[in-house]
Amino acid sequence: MLASSIVHVVIMGCGRVGSTLAHNLELRSHTVAIIDSNPEAFRRLGPSFTGATVDGVGFDRDVLLAAGIESAGAFAAVSSGDNSNIISARVAREQFGISNVVARIYDPGRAEVYERLGIPTVATVTWAADRVLRRLLPEGEEPLWRDPSGSIRVDEIPAPDSWVGTTIDQLQEQAGARVAYLTRLGAGQIPSPHTVIQAGDLLTTFQLEADSAAVAERLAAGPGEI
Repeated sequence: MLASSIVHVVIMGCGRVGSTLAHNLELRSHTVAIIDSNPEAFRRLGPSFTGATVDGVGFDRDVLLAAGIESAGAFAAVSSGDNSNIISARVAREQFGISNVVARIYDPGRAEVYERLGIPTVATVTWAADRVLRRLLPEGEEPLWRDPSGSIRVDEIPAPDSWVGTTIDQLQEQAGARVAYLTRLGAGQIPSPHTVIQAGDLLTTFQLEADSAAVAERLAAGPGEI
C-alpha cells in the first residue's frame, strides 16, 4: 500500500485511544468509521469528526457492514475488552479478508499467544511498563523496543567517543549490532556502510537480546581493542 493511498479504516472502541486514532487518521486524509456499544462515547469525537459512527459491537456482522468493512483497508480493535478486541479482529480478518488488523490487549500473556496466531497486538500494559522502566533505570538498561518473542531489541545509543571517526560498517562488524538509522543534528538519516560516525550522533540499533551484554562491552571497549 502506497503511503499516499487513502484508506477506509474501521475502529472498534471510541474511548480515548479510539477517538484519538480516528482524529489522527482523518488528519491524514483517510476515511473512518468508529463502532461503540455506548452511543455516549461518540461525544469524545467532537464536532470536527466527519466520519461515520455505528452503534454496536465490532464482532457483529451487520454492525461491521454498516461501518463499511467491505471497503475497508484496515481494522483496529481498541475497546477496553481483550476478548472483544480479539474476536473482532479475527472476524475482520477471517470473514471479511482484512489483512491489516490490530488489537489492543491488556494481558501480556494473551498478546503473545495472539501474535503467534497472526493477529498483531498492542500490549498496553507491557508497553506502558517498558516506557516507565526506561525513565526509571540507568540509560541503556532497557531497550527502546523489544519484539513480542523477546529475542530482538532496539536501542538508542549515543555514539561513544571512541567510535567517532570510524564507519558504520566497522561498528557493525566489531560490535555485533546493526545500525538501522542515526539521528544527526536533530535530523534522521539512513546511513550507508561507509558513513562516518560523528560526535553527537544518536545511533538506533537492532541486536539479539542474548547478545546485548556483549554488544555493550564491545561498544565500551572501542574499535580494534577487543
